[in-house]
Order: sequence, then C-alpha cells, then structure tokens
Amino acid sequence: MKLATMVPLLLTAAAGWAQDIALTIYNQDLALVRDVRTFSVGQGVVPVSFTDVASRIDPTSVHCSSLTAPGKFEVLEQNFEYDLVDAVKVMSKYIDNAIRVVTENGDTFQGTLLSVSGGDVVLSGDSGDITILRAAAIQHFYFPALPEGLVSRPTLNWLVRNSGPAVQKTRIEYLTRGIFWHAEYVGVVNEGDDRLDLAGWVSIDNQSGKTYSNATLKLIAGDVNLVSDRRTPAVYKNGAVMMAESAAPQFEEKEFFEYHMYTLQRTADVRDRQIKQLSLFPSTACASEKIYIYDGARYDTRVRVEMEVVNSTGNGLGIPLPRGKVRVYKTDSDGTLQFIGEDMIDHTPKNEKIRLFLGNVFDVVGERVRKEVTAVSERSREELYEITIRNRKRGSVDVTVCEHAWGDWDILESTLPFEKKDATRFEFRVTVPPDREATLSYKLFIQY
Repeated sequence: MKLATMVPLLLTAAAGWAQDIALTIYNQDLALVRDVRTFSVGQGVVPVSFTDVASRIDPTSVHCSSLTAPGKFEVLEQNFEYDLVDAVKVMSKYIDNAIRVVTENGDTFQGTLLSVSGGDVVLSGDSGDITILRAAAIQHFYFPALPEGLVSRPTLNWLVRNSGPAVQKTRIEYLTRGIFWHAEYVGVVNEGDDRLDLAGWVSIDNQSGKTYSNATLKLIAGDVNLVSDRRTPAVYKNGAVMMAESAAPQFEEKEFFEYHMYTLQRTADVRDRQIKQLSLFPSTACASEKIYIYDGARYDTRVRVEMEVVNSTGNGLGIPLPRGKVRVYKTDSDGTLQFIGEDMIDHTPKNEKIRLFLGNVFDVVGERVRKEVTAVSERSREELYEITIRNRKRGSVDVTVCEHAWGDWDILESTLPFEKKDATRFEFRVTVPPDREATLSYKLFIQY
C-alpha cells in the first residue's frame, strides 16, 4: 500500500485546532477526555500525529471518529510515543555519534560521543585522540538534531485512511489516569449544638500530564467497576491550590446509570499539577442533634460524641452527597472559630442520615462490668451486666448505651427500657444529672 505522503500532519492544540474539550472525572483516579479538533488532511492513507494528550493516557482506550464524514475516515494504526525529551536521554541516544561541547572558558570540543558517566563526557576525535571532559567544566552541548524516537510531548501517531473531505472535524475520546476528585465539607456548629451550617466543596487533583483549558467539566460519584492491572501509577507530590470564589450553586446534579453526575454550569481550566477547588453548594443551615454514645465492649471507658444530620430538602440539603471528609468547627466565647473534629461520610443519598463522630467526651465516662455468668445448659447461659455512666459536667446529659449479643439471645430483665436495633445490637438511653452517676443493669440469656 502506497502512502500519499510520508510527512505526518501534526495536530496540536497550540496550532489552534482544538475546538472543544470535555472532561468527565471519576473519584477513582480516572478521567474520560473528549477532544474535538478540525484539521486538513490529504486523500488516501496518510500519517497523522495527534499531540497534546495526557501523558498517563491509556492508549488502548482511544476512540477517534469523524464528525464531518463518519464513514469516510478511519484510523488504521496507532502508536503512542511517550519517550519524552530530557538531557540524559538525548545524551544516551547520541552515543557513537558526533556532538560539540563548549566548556566554561569558551573552548570547543567536537568528536564522537563514547561515554557519559556522572556528567563526565568522553569524546573521540577525527584522528582517534580521546578527550575526557569533566562535568564541572562543561557549559553547553550542541547536537545536530533531536534523536529519533524522542518526542517533546506525548503523541499519538496514527495511520489514517481518508476518502472524505480534506477538512475533517474529529472527536477523540480516551481514558487517562492521574486525575481524580473528592469532596470536602465544612460545618459550623451553633452555640446550642442543635444546628450545623454545612458547605460542600470538590477538589480536583490533576497529575495526568496535560492542562485542560476552557473545559466542560462533569464529576461522577459512585463506585464504578475497574479492572486492575499490574502497572503502578506515578505518585506526584507537588501542585498548586486554587480556590473558586462562588457562593452560589455551581453544579447541577442528576442521576446517571447507577451513579450521580455533577455538571459544572460553566467551563473551567484544569491545569496540570494543580489541585483545583470548586464550591459544590454554599453554606446551608441544617438542624442537627448531638448524641453521646457509650459502647463499653468496644471503647472501654470512652464516651463518643457524634452529630447527626438528615440529608433532606426540609433540612436545607436534599442532594446526593459524594463521599468525603467533613471538618467541623464551633465559635468560642470571643467569636473565634475552633476546630472540634472531623469524620468521613460515604456516598449519602437524599433523605438518609449523616452521622459524624467528632471525638471522645472529656467530662463523661462509662464503666461496664460483667457481674455474673450462670450456665443454664451446655448450649445456653445467663449473663448479668452492670453499666455506670459518670457525668462531671454542669448540666445533665443523655447517653445512648450500645450493647451487643450474638446467637439466640433475649433480655430477661433490665432496670431501663431497651430498643433492639438489629440481630446483634440493642440500646438503652440513660439520663445522668450534673456531677452525678447513673447505673443500669440487665440480665442476658444466650443460647447457641
């Protein structure tokens, strides 16, 4: 098969060919890139170089289609070139080839490069003489051309067949690693601990090796199944942080398959090696409940404090909340915000409860003692428990006492009412006056 030309057409965003960029980001180190470009291409079978793609692209995921003449343009072959130019690679490619070296004092040496080790250079002259130049003395290297096989940026080299118009508008879609998003929330508790002002943010971390300018942006929340491979993604530590300044909702949320999609209602620049933050929703006042929980079997004497919020429209929320960290603050007596705890929430549908564990209560402690164990038969027994809650606060507290049992069990007697929550858990509610203690006891029957 004869090629119409051996000089590849170079498609670059810098050349002004990029028409439209759309970015769909998943919260699993994955993004779908859609790039629409218009270019002129000859008839027949021709090479095309598609530059300015993500360096962490999955080349097996690339899909190219013509929007101008879908049935008359096709990609026959694709090669992903990712051996990028740097000084070490250029030097290694020029072993056994002629180069020119200029030293700090202006002397010029020309010859065949024999070796580069630790920056020191060994040259062979035309007469066979050997020159060794120390790295500290070298000022410049001169090479005749860029070595074959090296590219200045990641490039898709295609062989295409075009039997349609010379001007083609194409859409290229591919998956790339190195870019993901996650949600963060900031909550401020009021003085009475019965209201939480909650605001949501999303952070986009782009380490994919490409900047997406003026991009249409969509975020997918949910657990999309991905087939793992043995490649280890590169880890980057540097990056700039940019905050979006908006108090109005910027994202439109809707269901998409079995996930939720959040679409930014404007275009945005997502720069390489940047952490970009965007407002998901402005601060909204939500009714909340502070709950004290004592689970002596798991946490010994510690009493946990949690905040519970209902994700409902009537409570100021009512949108599916993506998985993320919630940081909670409270204003002290001099009007300064103080950090009081943080917790992670999972993907939370609307009308579901959010429970935030903020820390352990300083002035309330619990004690759990198994007082008696009586064998009833070989496969059953009775256990007597006593639980004491001590309150050193200046006000009374209500503590939810959480207990666990396994097998076929029943509460034979108790000093306080209980509520069975599931097959292995039941709870008591204990009210403790200020600077007092309260004790409950119950007898448990267990059969295996």
